[in-house]
Amino acid sequence: MENEYKTALVTGASSGIGRAVAKQLASAGYRLVLVARREERLQALVKEFEPKTRCHILTCDLRESEAVRCALDGLPPDFRTIDVLVNNAGLAAGTEPAQNAEWNDWEEMISTNCMGLSNITHALLPGMVERNRGHVINIGSVAGTYAYRGGNAYGATKAFVEHFARGLKADLLGTAVRVSTIAPGMVGDCEFSLVRYRGDAEKAEAVYTDLEPLDPSAIAECVAWCVSRPAHVNILHMEVMATCQAPGGLSVSKTA
Repeated sequence: MENEYKTALVTGASSGIGRAVAKQLASAGYRLVLVARREERLQALVKEFEPKTRCHILTCDLRESEAVRCALDGLPPDFRTIDVLVNNAGLAAGTEPAQNAEWNDWEEMISTNCMGLSNITHALLPGMVERNRGHVINIGSVAGTYAYRGGNAYGATKAFVEHFARGLKADLLGTAVRVSTIAPGMVGDCEFSLVRYRGDAEKAEAVYTDLEPLDPSAIAECVAWCVSRPAHVNILHMEVMATCQAPGGLSVSKTA
């Protein structure tokens, strides 16, 4: 991976896709700013990378705009020029149909998946434009394109991520700043389903029984490929599913 980028910031870096992306970029020689709320996990990741990879950790709630800006303002000089922003932090909460959903679940998904992503992008984008280089990569979801029962607010937040990226690209026309969205399907070996089922490990594991989902490293490789394209090439959208998954089509309900 050879380009002018040197420093990458990865949100949700403590586990799953974010952790895999951090490892992939570390192997490519990036300095890393690792962002998550669980400091002990970030510290463990830093021990894996150093001394070969220079790292700085930020523990903040991305939903709080002032906390985000204070954290970024406090970055050491060598880490302040963010070349690659990987917006990975996000979650799904609950599987109930919309009419039975908990409002707190909707609020948490909207504030994390939309506001959190927007806060850090808004803070870092002007610097990328000023330097005329950089790459914003959003981790979306196929749920933002294909609706399914119980996906209501989660799917809507991921549709926001997709359209937000397209809007950014339109506004950045005439600059060298690139924008990509990677939309994974089912990904195993991460905390996604465990969070969605509120810590019920049995239900979370049942989601992946008798199938082979994507693993986080597959998505990390997609991120690495996008950022390593020649400077004039922008991968705007990449949809990735395991071979065991496909869009399910429309549903109908017949009256008795």
